Amino acid sequence: MLLRLAARAASALALASALALTLTTPALADPPQPAATDIVGVGTGTTEALFNQFSTDYNAQLAAAGNTTSPRLYSWDSTGTTYITTKTGATSIYRPANSFAGITSLNVNTSGTVDFARSNRGPRIEDPVTDLFVAMAKDGVSWAAPAGGNAPASLTPFELRLIYGCYYTNWRQIDPALPDATIVPVLALHPGGYLSDTSEFFLRAAAQGAAYDFGPCVQRVYRENQGTDAILHDPNAIVPYSAGRYVGQVYGGHTRPGDEPGALTVRGISGISAVDTVNRQLNIAFTAGPFGHVLYNVVRAADWYTTDAHGTALRDIFGPSGWICRSNGGAPVIRSYGFLSLSAFACGSVVHS
Repeated sequence: MLLRLAARAASALALASALALTLTTPALADPPQPAATDIVGVGTGTTEALFNQFSTDYNAQLAAAGNTTSPRLYSWDSTGTTYITTKTGATSIYRPANSFAGITSLNVNTSGTVDFARSNRGPRIEDPVTDLFVAMAKDGVSWAAPAGGNAPASLTPFELRLIYGCYYTNWRQIDPALPDATIVPVLALHPGGYLSDTSEFFLRAAAQGAAYDFGPCVQRVYRENQGTDAILHDPNAIVPYSAGRYVGQVYGGHTRPGDEPGALTVRGISGISAVDTVNRQLNIAFTAGPFGHVLYNVVRAADWYTTDAHGTALRDIFGPSGWICRSNGGAPVIRSYGFLSLSAFACGSVVHS
C-alpha cells in the first residue's frame, strides 16, 4: 500500500509542536550558547553547513571591525540532541529537523527563542501571512547512485515516480540493456517517520503536479544528502540528493563524518545533468527546470519591519543589501558550498503566502 505524505505531515506537526573573511576558518556545528539578543536559526538540513560557515565568518567580521555590540549570527543543526536551548534564557525546544518543523518553531516561539527558520521551500497556502520568506540562493534536487553500480546516467520524472511507487522494481523495466537486478529506492525519513526536505521536494517534482507517494519497497535512511549509510552502498540503490550540497561536498570539500557522498554520484533527469562537472557547479539549465528551487530564510514580519536593533540586525544579515547577499560577505560562501547565487534583484527579496 502506498503511504500518503499527508499522514507524514501530520506526524511532523505533532513532533514540531512537543546560520570578507576566508573559508579556511572552520565552521561551527551547534553553536556555543548564544546571547538572548543574538540572531538564531533552526530548520532544514540542506543549508545547515552553509549557515555554520556564515556564523563563523559573519561573527569574525564583526569582531575584526571592533564591533562588540551588534547581535551575532548562530544556527542550530537539524540533527543532534533531541532538545536544544537556543539562547540564553530560552526554554528548551524539540530540535527542528526540517523546514516544516523550523517554520513551526518560528511561529510558536518568540525572538527570545528563534529568529529565523532555514527553509528548503517557498511559502505555501498553509503558512501564516505573517511569515516572510527571504530569498537567499538556488539549488537543484536530483537523484544519486553508487559509481560503478547498475543505475543509468539519467531517468525521467515518470520513471522515478514508478520506481518510488514500486511499480518499476527491475532495471530492465526501464531499459532491456540494463542489468537484470532489483532496484533499491531509498528515501531520507527522520526518526519520527516524516520525509526529509530533499526527499519531499524530489517526490513532489517527480509527480509533476499529481499526488506524490512512495511504496512499500522503499528503504529508509535517517540523514539526507549523504552516502555513508550501508544501504547506499548497494549497486542498485538510488536516493534523492541536493545537487548543490553534492557540489559543495565534492568540489568545495565541505564535509564532516557522516555528511559526505561516499561512492554516490549525482545523476541527471530527462537527459539534463544536475551537475556541471566542467565548471564544478550546479548546472544552471537543470535548476531552471522543475527540480530547481530557491532556498529561503523565514522571519516574522513584525520582527523584519521593526526599527529596533533586532530588526536592523535581521535586515543587515538577510536583506537585499545584507551581508549574505554581498560579494564581500556571504555570496562567495554560497558558491563555495555548492549553491548558485541569486541576482542582486532577487537576493534578499521577500515573499509570503
